[in-house]
Amino acid sequence: MDHPELYDRDLVRRVASRDRDALTDLYRRHGRVLFGQILFVVSDRGISEEILQDTMVAVWRDAAKFRGDSRVRSWMIAIARRKARDRMRRHEVSAAHDDVLPERPDAAPGPELLALDRVEMADVATAVTRLRPGHREVLGLVFGAGLTLPEVAGILEIPEGTVKSRLYAARTALSEQLREKGYSR
Repeated sequence: MDHPELYDRDLVRRVASRDRDALTDLYRRHGRVLFGQILFVVSDRGISEEILQDTMVAVWRDAAKFRGDSRVRSWMIAIARRKARDRMRRHEVSAAHDDVLPERPDAAPGPELLALDRVEMADVATAVTRLRPGHREVLGLVFGAGLTLPEVAGILEIPEGTVKSRLYAARTALSEQLREKGYSR
């Protein structure tokens, strides 16, 4: 199939029919992104690998329930996120909540984008790991997984405006961390 989303939907249909090769294809196409999203939430590689396995089992089990209301990648990320949150609750690890966020995000590119242009990727990765889990998660969904703001809102089960606020707060926090390391305009 020419269109990736149509191909993904066909794979889900085949998984629902218990086609193991289709599940393998879904994993090859989306496993790396899923793992990255899980890692943003739990910050532990070993646990993230386990949650990824749990996610793929859930995809296998629930493929017939996929209604097509979202992209396949969004659906799979939502499953992975639920699995990660369930694991965190079971292990009594709490996710950070955004207590105070600006009411309106600034849509204009800020100095953080200019700073990011001059920063080594290792420094960015380190700074991202120091962000609050909610901020890491929204950055990962928007920039890592390439999801739209409405898709992120659906996955996180929050209003789109809240996604925008969290994204703004995450970018601001990341910019501050990078400035503290000596990266500036």
